[in-house]
Amino acid sequence: MADKKIIASIEEDKKVQEYSERLRALRKDGVTRISDCRLEIVALKKNKLMDEGEKASRIRALEAEIEKAKAVEEKNKAEIAALSKEAVAFVNSKAKEIEKEVTEYQNSRMAKAKEYYEKEVVQIKADAEERKKNIHNTVSDPQNLKSELEIASYELKSALFDAKSRYKREIDKAKAAKNQAYVDHVQKNRELRNGKTNFGENMMLKYKHFVLNFDAKQFFLSNGLYIAIIIFFIVCIIVAPIKGNGNLLTLSNIFTILEQSSTRMFYALGVAGLILLAGTDLSVGRMVALGSVVTGLILHPGMNIVTFFGMGPWDFSGIPMLVRVLMSLLLSVLLCSLFSAFSGFFAAKLKMHPFISTMATQLIIYGTLFYGTTGTPVGSIDSQIRNLIGGRWELGVINGEFITFPKLIIPALIAVIVAWIIWNKTTFGKNMYAVGGNSEAAAVSGISVFKVTMYVFIMAGIFYGCGSFLEAFRANASAGTGQGYEMDAIAACVVGGISFNGGIGKISGAAIGVIIFTGLTYCLTFLGIDTNLQFVFKGVIIIAAVSLDSIKYLKKK
Repeated sequence: MADKKIIASIEEDKKVQEYSERLRALRKDGVTRISDCRLEIVALKKNKLMDEGEKASRIRALEAEIEKAKAVEEKNKAEIAALSKEAVAFVNSKAKEIEKEVTEYQNSRMAKAKEYYEKEVVQIKADAEERKKNIHNTVSDPQNLKSELEIASYELKSALFDAKSRYKREIDKAKAAKNQAYVDHVQKNRELRNGKTNFGENMMLKYKHFVLNFDAKQFFLSNGLYIAIIIFFIVCIIVAPIKGNGNLLTLSNIFTILEQSSTRMFYALGVAGLILLAGTDLSVGRMVALGSVVTGLILHPGMNIVTFFGMGPWDFSGIPMLVRVLMSLLLSVLLCSLFSAFSGFFAAKLKMHPFISTMATQLIIYGTLFYGTTGTPVGSIDSQIRNLIGGRWELGVINGEFITFPKLIIPALIAVIVAWIIWNKTTFGKNMYAVGGNSEAAAVSGISVFKVTMYVFIMAGIFYGCGSFLEAFRANASAGTGQGYEMDAIAACVVGGISFNGGIGKISGAAIGVIIFTGLTYCLTFLGIDTNLQFVFKGVIIIAAVSLDSIKYLKKK
């Protein structure tokens, strides 16, 4: 079925061409000339071969031309605006007619393609049945009969698949042609407006692009888990007041969820890099305990009750507050980075799976902390420091409720921005994706897989150190602090779309995953669900997320 072009595009309309020519003529010595001069100035400034004096002279001449062009632009401004508005209105009217014609023609084409496909399928099946009868009539040997029937069955499936593929191609061409008619319409409007976009047109373009490329199976495969979680949240919001637990969707509850997400955000950002490299990290919880204990010891008011391997207790209260804060932060980051680098060395140098190296590191930290501190909590940190960093700002009464804003949300937001920049705007970030996608290909292209892996582990340690420092502001730290946090961090990354197969994922996904997972836990607690049952919910979500990820990976292979 040949695709004949029977409908003129908006570009071919004589009046539209006339509008375009008139607008180009009005803009030629004004706004167009300004743009050309500015581009030429940028090029001149980058030119290393031209003499500096000649370059400066040429730039001055261009700047003078810009001033003249601005005068022309101002003179023609009103006429251009009126003509542009008139032209866009005409195009909108004419384009609707063209789009209607295109839609009717392509719908007719799709109907014919469907009719042809259905007839073709009937004919293929009829031919296959006839062939089977002939095989039964001509082949008597059971072994040969079975073989011939298998071949016939395979060829039937192949013919049906080919027919369906041809039909789908025709349908896709028709859909693309309908979409292109609107794209031409928008592009012409942008040209008439001298490149200015329109919000309504942009939204319609996105909608039409979505409809054109929508695949229900792929959509639910990619978003099924999120849809299920959204439904769960909606159910919780409805059920909570009925059960007498109050309104879940209040500003106070939302801030509490974000506050609980704040420190977890650091752990997820750290482990996200390792998952991107097709690895994992089981030492996150112990890193949290390590940094929290160090922070708690240094920021504790007065004499500590904890000794470490018989040393102490210590009293750091005589040191200036700012020095103590910086000391605890730097020590937390340093220790977590060292242990993370220790895990990373075995993974990078000896190709040991991170599951093993981080599990071993977890045991080393766990044993060292418990033996060294005998499991004694370090106690609360100085209230002045706690309120300064981990406290809340009072926002006042909103809708009859006294609202406070958690300060810990700010460092979490900064961490997300920093991680996003590293992942998306640096060479190191690009190398992470390359190594995670295919480490052998990355090595061949000149990327040091060892260095990238080590840097990712160290980066993770830095995030863990910052998060564990802030964790001490939320609870009394001990060697048991952070128990199970590694599972929450890993689960948040997987829910956020960071693939265990490596090379796939976004920082925004990890951040959203943390909020979703923390919100899920908060909702279950808010509804009074037993803590033990909450592990069941988490386990189901993790297995569902990883299963969907595996299915998508297998489909790509």
